[in-house]
Amino acid sequence: MIKIKNYKKVENLEEAWELNQKRTNRIIGGMLWVKMSDANVQTAIDLSGLGLDQIEETEEEFRIGCMVTLRQMELHEGLSHYTEGAVKDAFRHIVGVQFRNLATVGGSLFGRFGFSDVLTLLLALDCDVELYKGGIMSIQEFAKLKRDNDILVHIVIKKTPVHICYQSVRNTVTDFPTLNLTAAIFADKMRISIGARPGKAMLFEDAAGLLKGLTDGSVTEEVMHTFAKEIKEKLPTGSNMRGTAEYRSHLAEVMTVRALRILGGDRNAD
Repeated sequence: MIKIKNYKKVENLEEAWELNQKRTNRIIGGMLWVKMSDANVQTAIDLSGLGLDQIEETEEEFRIGCMVTLRQMELHEGLSHYTEGAVKDAFRHIVGVQFRNLATVGGSLFGRFGFSDVLTLLLALDCDVELYKGGIMSIQEFAKLKRDNDILVHIVIKKTPVHICYQSVRNTVTDFPTLNLTAAIFADKMRISIGARPGKAMLFEDAAGLLKGLTDGSVTEEVMHTFAKEIKEKLPTGSNMRGTAEYRSHLAEVMTVRALRILGGDRNAD
């Protein structure tokens, strides 16, 4: 249970940041992840009056405020079109619609949770994170940082041309994933992010260029399996109530091949 002594709806980010430097204070969004923990909060810091609940789309990027809900992102036509439906695929099994109507992308991402579908999706994209004091950095750099008392203000997804797909395996439809994976192919690189291992999502790239030509059908099944086995060997996995380390390693190989087939044009691979 979480207990809150004081509540403050801040008027600006500086006020929020100053309050957040005290360890017993906490920024609140939808409060869905927070209330799953046991904590005594001296002051709950509310950012809802700062206009950070909007998705701004331009020709170059999507600029997403930290208070945007997962449901807003899930239903955004521009995001769905750009990601070829991957945003919907990644978000549609996160607990339930009522949950996604409240859970914010800022809280979901700032936590860097191992089970996070949000982090696993965004990690494979050309995406930046804007922190109030830390400035703008790639999401790959952000994911490596230790949690601190800064404030995640915006997420910026650049409209770099990409083909992308999202995969997950769950024991039940709305359970946390046993393993999740995003595969994204750009003009000059191939990325695969794998999360719920059960640790935080990790990113892999095709440094050797094995998958060059994937989208035109010139990559063989043998090459796909070779690449997938390399990822399986490099991916650290662990065991918990949702699956063993061995099972997760097996899933990583199978899901990688499946994602590569989809990106190669085999829409029946799913």
